Amino acid sequence: EYDGERNSEGERHGRGKAHLPNGDTYDGEYEHGFRSGQGTYRFRNGACYIGEYLQNKKHGRGIFFYPDGSKYEGDWVNDQRHGYGEYTYANGDTYTGEWFNNNRHGQGTYVYKETRSKYIGGWVNGNQEGEAELIHLNHRFKGKFLNGNPAGRGKYVFDIGCEQHGEYIQSEQDKGEGEEEEELSSLVAPKWKASEITKLTLWTPHGENPPSPREASPVAAAAPEAVEERAAAA
Repeated sequence: EYDGERNSEGERHGRGKAHLPNGDTYDGEYEHGFRSGQGTYRFRNGACYIGEYLQNKKHGRGIFFYPDGSKYEGDWVNDQRHGYGEYTYANGDTYTGEWFNNNRHGQGTYVYKETRSKYIGGWVNGNQEGEAELIHLNHRFKGKFLNGNPAGRGKYVFDIGCEQHGEYIQSEQDKGEGEEEEELSSLVAPKWKASEITKLTLWTPHGENPPSPREASPVAAAAPEAVEERAAAA
């Protein structure tokens, strides 16, 4: 069912309202029979998109309200979150940054509502990866991440005025033979191995330049208790 403007060929063209057979509705602009331009699409399941369309696909700037209460506001390309945007999750967490094919990808900031921790840094296909900073209430971790976990050299910076340098390594229980052990090892979190405690210094990973200002400021895994105890004793 359609109520709106048409062109000389009888195509939906201009402003109009449509009730789709599946129960969804669209109120907005059309071009040659396609949803194109600004419009509002309401889904029968309660979801709603308000923004730009191009040939029936979300394309341009728009806001999508999901049935679970989450929301994405930002760029769309070919019906996918793509470009720059902010996603507010149902639990109150937020991600603000770059997107690629519906995934967090590039540089972005993830804020955890419950702990108020913040991850600022790189993302690859939805996972925390690359140089980043994970900021907690009284300390922060600076280093690299791989598949959502810290990996390799880095340091913990404590608000009391000291740093603990070290590296994340795979734990001993990872070491085994056969495919089953390898699959199991991917579930084991890396272990922090401390090397030294120093006064505050400028962070520069070996062989790499410091992160640019927009890359600096993350959040995710808290330092092991032993690390905090040693830092506090220093």
